[in-house]
Amino acid sequence: MTDAMADLPDSLRIETRQGLPPDLRYLVEKYPRDTWQGHANLGGMAQFWLQRHDMFRELGGLLQGSVTDYREGRLAPHDFAAWFAPRLRFFLQQLHGHHQIEDMHYFPVFAAAEERLKRGFDLLDADHHTIHDALERNAQTGSAFLQALGAARDTRLFAADAYADENTKLLSMLLRHLHDEEDLIIPLILDRTEEGLGVGG
Repeated sequence: MTDAMADLPDSLRIETRQGLPPDLRYLVEKYPRDTWQGHANLGGMAQFWLQRHDMFRELGGLLQGSVTDYREGRLAPHDFAAWFAPRLRFFLQQLHGHHQIEDMHYFPVFAAAEERLKRGFDLLDADHHTIHDALERNAQTGSAFLQALGAARDTRLFAADAYADENTKLLSMLLRHLHDEEDLIIPLILDRTEEGLGVGG
């Protein structure tokens, strides 16, 4: 994360941001979302990347829903743990790996290709740091929640509430980040092509 991103105003922080600032939206205004699917320049890498984002959205929502089902008595502790534990682990691992690939490979390539968007990629990198901290808290509270399933009722409820709170915060940030990341990257790919950017298969 660059020093310029260290003290972000609330309007740019992932926890409170409402979208990309106007100076970073010039390409998404040229290539709005309703033109992406079927566009000749939407290559295999971009399509796979969008599918991964959709998977994170879907699995995050399923995890959140399963906690609600458990808290409202629709899932027994053993059934909940058997479903929840491997999916939480997969979700956290895949999201961490996805961000590493973006930080180390894709973001530097995209930022170098379009200097006017560099601040946007610094912003996305700052998001990753904040989300990484949230992933750590999610893993800790998720583990504590699973360990508490055999404890007394009040302990179980407290642990469920703690995890649900962390999960809600993580998903809120993640959904904002995924949307803004797509608004920055997909229009750039449509404008320059994957081959032109050097990210095509």
